[in-house]
Amino acid sequence: MDKIIRKIEELRLELNKLSVCRCLTDPELIKASQKLDRALNDYDKFLKENM
Repeated sequence: MDKIIRKIEELRLELNKLSVCRCLTDPELIKASQKLDRALNDYDKFLKENM
């Protein structure tokens, strides 16, 4: 679980950095957002399976 949380934090920071200098429709920003979404979905799935 710690690994997933660290990955989410890393992806969140990357997305924040990109959002400062790119428009919201920039392909690189969209890709970073999708990576974060997948990590958050993995975390949610993990929580549901382990409750």
